[in-house]
Amino acid sequence: MTAANGNSDSDCPLCQTEGGRLVWQGAWGGALLRVIHADEAGFPAFYRVVWGAHVAELSDLSESERQWCMDAVMAVELALRALEPAPAKINLATLGNMVPHLHWHVIARFAEDSHFPAPVWASAQRPRNAGLEAALAAQLPAAEARMLAALERLRTA
Repeated sequence: MTAANGNSDSDCPLCQTEGGRLVWQGAWGGALLRVIHADEAGFPAFYRVVWGAHVAELSDLSESERQWCMDAVMAVELALRALEPAPAKINLATLGNMVPHLHWHVIARFAEDSHFPAPVWASAQRPRNAGLEAALAAQLPAAEARMLAALERLRTA
């Protein structure tokens, strides 16, 4: 995948693939951004906001691009906060140690999930809760509809 501005890296998985199931992609002021649903076992409400161009840091963006990126992260977070049961916490992370391409993890966390309160990348604290996972997965189409509406409002603002 080549970004709108042409910046890409042949070794970067987020430049070469969507990085998950594409939920939304939009351009604003020449910059491209996408939201994907990550296929992370045990965490059905795990999304990523991925900047289109291959840049490593938020500070690589212009002020207006940073604002648009953070507004997109917030749109995903707000859509996930409406899930039932209500998330105990929305985890936001931008690490880049393994994939140095600007992207945000937006993960709805629940007291009953297998890793809570530890990070999703830590060891499990308890067995997976299939009932919770199924209930959340059933709500994702509505959550994604909320995301899409908010993201389209941002793009056209």
